[in-house]
Amino acid sequence: MAKYETMLVTNPALDEEASAALIGKFKSLIEANGTIDSVDEWGKRRLAYPIEDNTEGVYTVIKFTSNSDFPAELDRVYKITEGVLRSIIIAEEE
Repeated sequence: MAKYETMLVTNPALDEEASAALIGKFKSLIEANGTIDSVDEWGKRRLAYPIEDNTEGVYTVIKFTSNSDFPAELDRVYKITEGVLRSIIIAEEE
């Protein structure tokens, strides 16, 4: 089991309920394949450059522990999910 940190930027046009459901979807996917260590919701922030005509995004950071093959699957799900502007998954050094 390895430790990872993922940050995702979601579309600010989503209402609070839809945004919470989207984050909840990713939390349950992570919990099904590992354990969540912490969730840090940064809220709406200005983007460095426009993405899909958005100048703001809703940031969420999730730290989790899972097997080494899971982050690739999580990244695949991020890429096919409507409402996710950007995402990154980083392996934390031990």
